[in-house]
Amino acid sequence: MPRPVSDADLMRMRRIDELHLEYPFASSRMLRDMLFRQGLEVGRRHVKTLMRKMSIEAIYRRPNTSKPVPGRHIYPYLLRGMAITMEVSFCIEALEEALSRNEKPEIFNTDQGSQFTSEAFTGRLKEEGSKISMDGRGRWRDNVFVERIWKSIKYEEVYLHAYGSVSEARARIGRYIGFYNAMRPHSSLKARTPDQVYFNRLPEAMAA
Repeated sequence: MPRPVSDADLMRMRRIDELHLEYPFASSRMLRDMLFRQGLEVGRRHVKTLMRKMSIEAIYRRPNTSKPVPGRHIYPYLLRGMAITMEVSFCIEALEEALSRNEKPEIFNTDQGSQFTSEAFTGRLKEEGSKISMDGRGRWRDNVFVERIWKSIKYEEVYLHAYGSVSEARARIGRYIGFYNAMRPHSSLKARTPDQVYFNRLPEAMAA
């Protein structure tokens, strides 16, 4: 005879279901941390047990998705040696949007791409009085953090939705970034959010 589910577990399962519908990519670890931030202390193994009872699992892109399928024709790479860069106008548009939404940056760092070294782009930063910083060649470590963010954006947002327009994509990705910074617990930050880490350190940095 099946063991009856306790009222406490029913409440946890209801909240897990709500979180799963909102954030289908959330694993048992992330759900545990989200529940803890809401005042519900429960172990990861127990969360996994409840997820099994509910027949739900995290939805994410499986590994090896780029593995060739037997019998499929693989086309050659034709872009080698071709200069492919972002348009300067696009970068300036993104810069203007960032300046309108945030405080003027004291230091603005980019790589040495032609769109960032253009007079139009650097001139706009000079108008704001920002110091311009550019990565040297081989500074791959500087990109690791940004690449990690974009991996999360792709796996947890872009790959799970079919946007009907550019404006919808902008809105949904912007909403995800807000979630990433303010609500998403990060295992590398000991289940804290980037906002928690940043704002807790800010008074120390200002004092220094």
